[in-house]
Amino acid sequence: MFAELAPILNLLEGGFSQFKVLVIGDLMLDRYIIGEVDRISPEAPVPVLRHAQRYERAGGAANVAMNLAGLGCQAFLAGFWGQDAERGELAAILEGAHVDTLGVVTGTHPTISKTRIVGRVQQLLRLDIESRDPRSAIEEQHLLERVVELTPKMSAVILSDYAKGVLTPALCEAVIRAARAHNIPVLVDPKTPDFSKYSGATTICPNLGELAVAARMTAYHTPEQLQSLFAAGHVMLAEHDIGFLTVTMSEKGITVIGPDKTFHAPARAREVFDVSGAGDTVIATLAAATVGGLSISVAVELANLAAGIVVGKVGTVPIATHELIAALTPSSGISAQEKILDLPRMALRAAEWRAAGETIVFTNGCFDLLHVGHITLLEECHRFGSKLILGLNSDSSVSTLKGPTRPIVGEWERARVLSALAAVDGVVLFAEETPLELIRAIKPNVLVKGGDYTVETVVGHEDVLAHGGRVEIVPTVVGHSTTNIVKKLAVAKSSSV
Repeated sequence: MFAELAPILNLLEGGFSQFKVLVIGDLMLDRYIIGEVDRISPEAPVPVLRHAQRYERAGGAANVAMNLAGLGCQAFLAGFWGQDAERGELAAILEGAHVDTLGVVTGTHPTISKTRIVGRVQQLLRLDIESRDPRSAIEEQHLLERVVELTPKMSAVILSDYAKGVLTPALCEAVIRAARAHNIPVLVDPKTPDFSKYSGATTICPNLGELAVAARMTAYHTPEQLQSLFAAGHVMLAEHDIGFLTVTMSEKGITVIGPDKTFHAPARAREVFDVSGAGDTVIATLAAATVGGLSISVAVELANLAAGIVVGKVGTVPIATHELIAALTPSSGISAQEKILDLPRMALRAAEWRAAGETIVFTNGCFDLLHVGHITLLEECHRFGSKLILGLNSDSSVSTLKGPTRPIVGEWERARVLSALAAVDGVVLFAEETPLELIRAIKPNVLVKGGDYTVETVVGHEDVLAHGGRVEIVPTVVGHSTTNIVKKLAVAKSSSV
């Protein structure tokens, strides 16, 4: 999937937290009322829904901010909301995700909301609450002042346009001008056919239909029509001083139209339940990856992967780092070197795996001169869960335990060999006499020890049992040990003299 995972995992495992991204656009509250339909109303030919559950989610530009927060970025939001109950519900969702809403202006219009009535998974009706009246000049000026003040402090700016009146030409022009003055990328999710409104942006991210409308083309389904559409998009780059176009193509993936070349990233195959919010996920991931220093090709691939995850959910649901990490780090897909982490990153990766539903197994040892007893232990450990983390004694720790002639193989070489095993998903070195600090930081679901132990004599058993985990003992393979190998080598050497 990716030639080099390390920089991506570094960003997902805390690197994004240094970046501030401002989302400006149309805030919405998405409300879902779910139930069962088993009869038609006697009052009118309409289905009767028996209410089962109701939930609210952030929508529109607010969902873009939620995606950024889910990726670990510092997310800032600007736009309008009203003085109503919907504002309180939306504010609570954003606050729970640590999205900064100081850029949001309270106006006289109601908070935009969309209520979807769903029978099982079939949407029966959508009720929209919004005002189409123009906002007052005072409200628009207030928002303009806030975003112009915030923009220079950001790592990137996203204009999330749902055509509800927030992103006026004057506001877009002012934000893009301020961003370019400070070399800050601007990414646009458009809803207007006139891309001149976004002139000077780093990239505009239309879907195929939006690009076709902007290019005044009605057909874009055959390969020849697509090539004509992309050629028209290429012309728009110079016309509107745009760095590149990022064209989302639903199940076909994403095409990037640049000044020098056009390239395509196929979609990641997923079962699609709901495409709501997929575009929000794409532009948020693209922005985060770009400010994180990833190339545009890698950023698009990551955005593709994120979109593939969210369309497998029902409703507007933002991406989360643990979902991307789980998708990027299957046992067969991650390289050996990328499995070796320090304790803070290993603890974070374990937490992400756990959040994705993985069962974390932990064992530890010196593993000096790898032999069949070690392999048997590690294979047995992996059977107890889905992710195995190995605590490996450092050279100094091995010397303390085994004597000054040990280890025979250095810590880095031991870690590298062990990380190449399919049964091992992570390796972390420790210099202490026991792995207790590792166990407390990683919080494994299963703690495994090989040898003649009881549960009560395994270091860390109290901590694991206290948080609902368990301890497993794997018997030692008789006749196989590093000590025996060393003795055989010594005998062989002496007999050859």
